Amino acid sequence: MLGIIGGTGLTQLTSLEITHRQVIRTPYGEPSGPLTYGNINNHQVVFLARHGYGHTIPPHLVNYRANLWALYSEGVKDVVSVATVGGIHPDLIPGSIVIPNQIIDYTHGRKTTFHDMVDKPVTHIDFTDPYCPRMRELCMQAAQAAGEGFIDGGVYAAVQGPRLETAAEINRLERDGATMVGMTGMPEAALARELEISYAALGVVANHAAGRGTSAQGIHYEAIGNVLHETMHRVRRILEQMVEIHAE
Repeated sequence: MLGIIGGTGLTQLTSLEITHRQVIRTPYGEPSGPLTYGNINNHQVVFLARHGYGHTIPPHLVNYRANLWALYSEGVKDVVSVATVGGIHPDLIPGSIVIPNQIIDYTHGRKTTFHDMVDKPVTHIDFTDPYCPRMRELCMQAAQAAGEGFIDGGVYAAVQGPRLETAAEINRLERDGATMVGMTGMPEAALARELEISYAALGVVANHAAGRGTSAQGIHYEAIGNVLHETMHRVRRILEQMVEIHAE
């Protein structure tokens, strides 16, 4: 069964025929909301809104451990995350859809691991490739099947939020090799790896990053809303194709 984590702009799936919602209790506290079970083209999926179904949980307060554990406890082995990002690289213009292949973590103070019990052995995970190649390929196949353009690969800079970045910070991220910036990529990706969940992300470029392009003099929230409204329709078409291909 495919799990879908929705971010800003994707708090529900309009094509999802909801069958039931399941409240999950976890050893790590409350998830962002109940798991929503349903069918897309007669294939079962489970959906979770990362920021809550009313979009009330800021990125630094999301209980990432509870979210991933809830999906894991229900037998979900494959997860695709949808997350909005700011475009740093010139090719990542607003409205682009990107499938990142690398990540740099700039967050702090978040619960980043399930392996933090003092009475348990120290556990390390290989995080060389933070996104599952098979799931990334599934994302690309789905985008092609939906007739939607996408950018293959990119480096996601995961920042703390909830404020947006300064132009100088974006310059620093670019020097570090980042091509996009977002607030929710970590520790979500690492926690999925710890649980051996195959995880990939669809990055929706909502705006040029601070100091770039149309954001050179400031970031305009009304424009972001318009971009997300249009682009999420395309994302939903990609997800519908993902469900079909995943079921095969």
